Amino acid sequence: MADKAKKIAIIGSGNIGRSWALLFSCAEHLVCLCDNDPEQLAGVVDDLRGQLSLLKSRGLSRGHLEPEQQLKLITLSPDLAQCVQGADLIMECVPEVLEVKRQVLKAVDDVMSRDAIFSSSTSSLLPSELSEDLRHRDRFLVIHPTNPPFLARAVELVPAPWTSGDVMKRSRELMKQVGQAPITLKKEIPGFVLNRIQYAVLGESWRLLRDGVLDVEGINNAVWSGLGPRYAFLGPFEVGHLNAAGWIENYLQRYGDFIYRMQASMGEAGLMGGQLAEDVQKVLEADTPLDHIPCRRRWKDVRLAALAKLKQDLDTEERERNEEGKSVPLPSDH
Repeated sequence: MADKAKKIAIIGSGNIGRSWALLFSCAEHLVCLCDNDPEQLAGVVDDLRGQLSLLKSRGLSRGHLEPEQQLKLITLSPDLAQCVQGADLIMECVPEVLEVKRQVLKAVDDVMSRDAIFSSSTSSLLPSELSEDLRHRDRFLVIHPTNPPFLARAVELVPAPWTSGDVMKRSRELMKQVGQAPITLKKEIPGFVLNRIQYAVLGESWRLLRDGVLDVEGINNAVWSGLGPRYAFLGPFEVGHLNAAGWIENYLQRYGDFIYRMQASMGEAGLMGGQLAEDVQKVLEADTPLDHIPCRRRWKDVRLAALAKLKQDLDTEERERNEEGKSVPLPSDH
């Protein structure tokens, strides 16, 4: 059992809301999942049961509870006020429409406890524009997960200018306690961090395609067979540090000017659209027709699950070796 089980109120029972419910129930917290659409709520339990069983079969369960025990920690409610009452953490997970989110957040603001942490899972809206008119705005932050959260553990914690430091600290501690990897921003910025890095890659990919350097297949290949394997375990600064055996004295002194000139040559990516966008669509649909996308998503999740299991096993091996006072093995040791 968690040191002290908390009540987690999740507003919105779509994919993200359900994913949060899974994560918190695995950590033995009490979850109330709220939605004003009865049809949406009707399929929640069976869906969560299936997800928990699949995770267990792949060795990716978290915590010590069996799926049915976890499901008993999750209650469903169409009543927002009832769901929010006594909650330690409130998570808004409704569709990505500013006015819809503001309406829900205002309703929560009217009934929430003064001590609760108040959050949105938005991927594109700044916390300041969501919370500027709220009474409890100092309790508000964005908690933005990577999708799917159970397999990709990074979660961005984004403050508004008025967010309490205590709220940021408690949110970070809670995310770590449920097994996520929190990324704590010092201030808000459009796109947060993950999307800014992701769209930097997408923008340069578009430039390379637009300028006739490479086709869609080649660009995709460069990422999944080149950058992807590195970045599954290391960040960009770590890659430079390890490749050049030293960040400043080797990497920056050796490549800094080249990196600067190359970045200066990139220019604007421009708005993606027109005939080139249609050409990309044709290539993508030839590989994965629209009616095959659900199957391809499952294919993707199977591979993400395999990678998550590998990283979990490697982390366990490293932790056990450290506890025994042994050094972590280098690749040549295997």
